[in-house]
Amino acid sequence: MSFYSLRTLDGKASPLVGEMERNVFRTPLVQRYHYAAESMANIFSEQYRYSTWRKLWCWLAKGQQSLGLKITNEQIREMESNVQNIDFEKAAAEERKCRHDVLAHLNAFTAACPSANGVIHLGATSAFVTDNTDLIMIRDAFDILLPKLARCIDRLSSFAEKWKSQATLGLTHMQPAQLTTVGKRACMWIQDLLTDLIHIRRLRDGIKFRGIKGTTGTQASFLELFDGNHEKVNRLDKLVTEMAGFRSAYIICGQTYTRKLDVDCISALAGLGATVHKMCTDLRLLAHMKEMEEPFEKEYSSDSLVYKRNPTRSERCCSFARHLVSLVQNAYNTHSVQWFERTMDDSANRRICIPEAFLAADVLLSTLCSLTEGLVVYPRVIDRHIRQELPFMAQENIVMAAVRHGQDRRRCNEEFKRLKNEAAGVVKEQGSDSDLPSRLRHSQIFSSLRDQLDSLLDPSKYIGRAPQQVTTFLHQEVKPVLKSFEHNLHTSVDWHI
Repeated sequence: MSFYSLRTLDGKASPLVGEMERNVFRTPLVQRYHYAAESMANIFSEQYRYSTWRKLWCWLAKGQQSLGLKITNEQIREMESNVQNIDFEKAAAEERKCRHDVLAHLNAFTAACPSANGVIHLGATSAFVTDNTDLIMIRDAFDILLPKLARCIDRLSSFAEKWKSQATLGLTHMQPAQLTTVGKRACMWIQDLLTDLIHIRRLRDGIKFRGIKGTTGTQASFLELFDGNHEKVNRLDKLVTEMAGFRSAYIICGQTYTRKLDVDCISALAGLGATVHKMCTDLRLLAHMKEMEEPFEKEYSSDSLVYKRNPTRSERCCSFARHLVSLVQNAYNTHSVQWFERTMDDSANRRICIPEAFLAADVLLSTLCSLTEGLVVYPRVIDRHIRQELPFMAQENIVMAAVRHGQDRRRCNEEFKRLKNEAAGVVKEQGSDSDLPSRLRHSQIFSSLRDQLDSLLDPSKYIGRAPQQVTTFLHQEVKPVLKSFEHNLHTSVDWHI
């Protein structure tokens, strides 16, 4: 937090000093939606950010010591013992003087480590701590999201397996088409979530460290420290990268790591948002049709229509998903205007955009996981809808059965079309249920099928290979990916406002 948040313009303490007051805005991502309040909010907290700056200064000093610079073990121990011991009041006072957050925290750190005063931040620029810390925070934030996403997929996979043979109306253009199954439809959601999981994991594993690069990325200042020894500069870059837990560092960068990475990260989260929005919109529509519902606890509402069961979790997911999708344009715009080796118009923007993206994604996945742990299906409602529509879809099977009994195919098709239009008129114009099966039984052309008609309208004959597709998909594509998250799949998520 900068001093602008801690002090008013005349330097007096603002309500943010000490206990938070109710007359100051606080992000609902943390204060209202509790799921993000602990682990994810901690990553983007002041303590996490600035203690990581201090860790980076420690790692830099240790690497420089190992390569021959005059830095003592006592100096490093003093630095390491003060990593978490941050005097935020002193840092705020320093920032009021110098108007620079890195310099302010550097002064606060050196004040806590007087013996190490001359060895902290040697050869580095501000981006050494700011950008490397951002990369650490992004990596650690992905590590929170990935297991949650895997849990959502795991819960949906169990649901799909359970309902893989339950026939339901497949809808194209939001109109009844052919039958599918409840489980196969769930696999469509799973497939998109699985794509997001694979993409995010690949992105997380491929994040590179900025490392030690200097003001314009040339490492000239570090080369000066080591008297032109290129090998030592390369080794220092590698040492600090390894201490930070990264596999590799950028070879090429300007003062900052490329903001293209921010585009990739926020795009991946926006893609997840789009997936969840599609799934939860489907669930909201299915709830309207009374075919499926979210898990239900007692709902307290200002709504007097107490018989309703509002799809509140799906609605919340859609709400956060829209916010996530909207953030991606911000990242694209920021990347597009980074002139030459860097400009500063990305700084304030990214301090808002990146944490919000991860916090929103965290709440989104926590809500989605609680939703997937208790989805309710109403087979009788589904069967009723099938009975209304299946006779209209079964024309080919019924006509072919009549042909096998000696009827002319052309006449059968003409008769079926006539009966179908009459039955559709009953539904649309009179508001009654479809009577097409009855019309078929009383038709002279189809009279030979009276005893077969129930069998010909058995939904199981019209779901194709959907149950086998579900089983194959879950075993061949989903389970191998979830295997690496096995130890994270047993955590349950409670639902709270």
